[in-house]
Amino acid sequence: MKLTIDQTEGDKKVPVYSRTNPFQAKVLKNINLNQEGSNKETRHIELSLKDSGFSYVPGDALGIVPENDQELVAELLTEMQWDEEQVVTINKKGDTLPLKEALTTYFEITLLTKKILQQAAQFTESEDLKALLDAEDVSKVKEYIYGRDLLDMLRDFGPWEASAQEIVSLLRKIPPRLYSIASSLAANPDEVHLTIGVVRYTSYDRDRKGVCSVQCAERAEAGDTLPIFIQPNKHFHLPESEETNIIMVGPGTGIAPFRSFIEERAVNKGNGKSWLFFGDQYSTTDFLYQDELEKYQKEGVLTKLDTAFSRDTEQKVYVQHKMLENSKELYQWLQDGAYFYVCGDKEYMAKDVHEALISIIEKEGNMSREDAEEQLAAMKKKNVISVMCIKII
Repeated sequence: MKLTIDQTEGDKKVPVYSRTNPFQAKVLKNINLNQEGSNKETRHIELSLKDSGFSYVPGDALGIVPENDQELVAELLTEMQWDEEQVVTINKKGDTLPLKEALTTYFEITLLTKKILQQAAQFTESEDLKALLDAEDVSKVKEYIYGRDLLDMLRDFGPWEASAQEIVSLLRKIPPRLYSIASSLAANPDEVHLTIGVVRYTSYDRDRKGVCSVQCAERAEAGDTLPIFIQPNKHFHLPESEETNIIMVGPGTGIAPFRSFIEERAVNKGNGKSWLFFGDQYSTTDFLYQDELEKYQKEGVLTKLDTAFSRDTEQKVYVQHKMLENSKELYQWLQDGAYFYVCGDKEYMAKDVHEALISIIEKEGNMSREDAEEQLAAMKKKNVISVMCIKII
């Protein structure tokens, strides 16, 4: 990739790295945070920022430009009997790559869209595809594309009367993946850390892999490099004052930005109190960063630590239940001006935490639900409450 040059140090020109010109960051450490016997795999990855020119603050995200799994690319080439060395055009500018390299590094091949199906229909006489697209029930297309990829489409609706160029022209460029930064630059000069949940599952009789998470788990050993950039997040950051109390709710990989918050506060030694709610499946195998968190609690950097391990008890307990158990004290912290942060799954956890907050304000504030909702909305407007939703891919 051609470097963008627009900085000069003396007589030396220095490359400027960005989303469009990512920096090749050296992997310093890559370990599994889950203990043996866990149902999960969560990678802690440390990357070098030396010579990148990058800086970041707690709450920012790191972008990784991923590559597709080589086994999946090989299956596509075999299925379609394509020549991997065939040169294909990859964009409107006319740039070209050998087919195998294009499928590996440039095109999104793990996700389908309705548009791809519609455009692909011109290259096949498949009655099944025609019936799917003509179905009165629009949910049928959504149902088909959920959990399927390009290889599924090519197998399901052939034979194809299309060249490799015509098929790849249906595809979009593979998008970068964003992950919450899990470190403080003040605590880790020239480094950035990530907490990545590895996605592996089976659907439609095939094993599937998260594009970036599995690359980081399987193909990013110490000494390797990953193409990265920094993505600032103006809506999720520590209070300006180190004296302000903070409440953090981050189950699973949602712990990432709060590790950066806690590290930052440990360095700056402010008087503000901090309270973390962390949850996962089992305390013995899934207590991410347990030693660090308990050390910070012992040192007083982390004032309170409440955990919820859903599979440890017959009755499942989640972070929102721990919030409700501590409703009186939590409400008092909010009344005293604490900032409240949530990082987690948008579909479920964030909604449940939102409901718990309304219940706490309603109960402890002795007000109607409508008034509690208004108070919560006002707090969000003042950025006293910040929510970051994560998607693991």
